[in-house]
Amino acid sequence: MNPIDYLRISLIDRCNFQCAYCMPEGADLTYVLREFWLSHEEILTLLKGVFIPLGFTKFRLTGGEPLLRPGIVPLVEDIAHLPETTDLALTTNAFKLENLAQPLYDAGLRRLNISLDSLEPETFEAIVGKSAPNHMRWHQVWKGIQTAHQVGFDPLKLNVVVIPGVNDHEILDLAALTLDRNWHVRFIEFMPIGNDELFSNKGWIDSETIRQQIRDRWGLEESRVRGNGPADVFKIPGARGTLGFISQMSECFCDRCNRMRLSADGWLRPCLLNETGQLNLREALRNGEPIETICDRVGTLVAAKPEINFKMRESGTTGAYSRTMSQIGG
Repeated sequence: MNPIDYLRISLIDRCNFQCAYCMPEGADLTYVLREFWLSHEEILTLLKGVFIPLGFTKFRLTGGEPLLRPGIVPLVEDIAHLPETTDLALTTNAFKLENLAQPLYDAGLRRLNISLDSLEPETFEAIVGKSAPNHMRWHQVWKGIQTAHQVGFDPLKLNVVVIPGVNDHEILDLAALTLDRNWHVRFIEFMPIGNDELFSNKGWIDSETIRQQIRDRWGLEESRVRGNGPADVFKIPGARGTLGFISQMSECFCDRCNRMRLSADGWLRPCLLNETGQLNLREALRNGEPIETICDRVGTLVAAKPEINFKMRESGTTGAYSRTMSQIGG
């Protein structure tokens, strides 16, 4: 088991898209009121008083869509400049990235994971739903990606959730982005959390099937580049970038999971697929619980994480979870 040293911090539980895999259209979503979000100061208090003392040094800012969070740039700057921070990353859909890439870079952010599930504007529209003006979302995202690359985010990671019958025909086109760019494309097996009715049966394509398509076209070799996450990393021979495969449905990686998740409303969860043992840190802070006591409680949960981890992956569509992917921070 890897040391538990990576914290995913959800800053907001809403998004400017309604993607099929994290915010199913027609779902009855109840968003957290802003008054229940962890504040800038509360996040820093928890980092400095709880997580860093317990050995957490790697942080990822997520959502929903974190760039919708007011004050995102100063929060990035404060976390980036904590002496103990060894890695800070942000996951975004890039819709607002064109104007924020430079300020985020200037604040100290160097790593971006960008969701890009299609290179076809029409397919992209079908995936992200109807929550933004038509015919501009893909182009706005692509401009954000290009701007981030020009600003200096290098390498960029592009996250692709592969959905059968929707974007699986683009696997080779997406993989080709790594040929002449130092971009890292990550193929992620679809996890139908919160939308188990979206598919009648198996709703995901296993990573080995994707790898074989790429192998048949160009060949594939293991890469010496490694990230902070659970991806198995490969590369096309001679390519500048790499290809990662996150196989939470077909290939168990619970034994090397090194992360915890803190939701926008302050719930700490040890496992994406398990709400067992979760702690309400917002309530603890606002009720005046001593930070040392909170640290002890979190430490106990961290120690229990290996026993809590489990996966619901046999069919890809069964299992109950009280929140959608957007609401738990992915």
